[in-house]
Amino acid sequence: MNKDEKSKQIAYLTDKISNASIFYLADTSELSADETSKLRRRCFKGEVSLEVVKNSLVKKALENIEGKDMSPFYDLLKGQTSLMISEKGNEPAKIIKEFRKKSDKPILKGAFVEEAIFVGDDQIDTLVSLKSKEELIGEIITLLQSPAKNVISALNSGGSTIAGLVKTLGER
Repeated sequence: MNKDEKSKQIAYLTDKISNASIFYLADTSELSADETSKLRRRCFKGEVSLEVVKNSLVKKALENIEGKDMSPFYDLLKGQTSLMISEKGNEPAKIIKEFRKKSDKPILKGAFVEEAIFVGDDQIDTLVSLKSKEELIGEIITLLQSPAKNVISALNSGGSTIAGLVKTLGER
């Protein structure tokens, strides 16, 4: 790869990473061609882009990102690195965890999720338990609707009780 190709790749990675609110760095080395193909298919199904990247180019791309401190990732860029980009914060973690039921890899090196940095494979369970934006909005709506439903239900049941009492008293 010549200097011009490297600079284009750095610009591409910088753009891709800076526009992503969620990205994961994972070690996918030692996966067979068949396992890699299965991982790629699973990522495609989960709307996660997966690319094997050169560490030096990713480091330069991370250094080029303005307004965010990406230095915790610099030490993680050793060995083979795959970049996983997603719209859902927990989807790549779910894919990694699901895939590791059958294999030792991929191993999570680090993740950037909505301004939070997670470093190390021990963070995988934390990342899996993160809720997506849609899930959080759904829970909030459910919580907000619950008291209103209770009040309406009480009024409806209470209304029939009061009407019954009035009718009974009127008949006496």
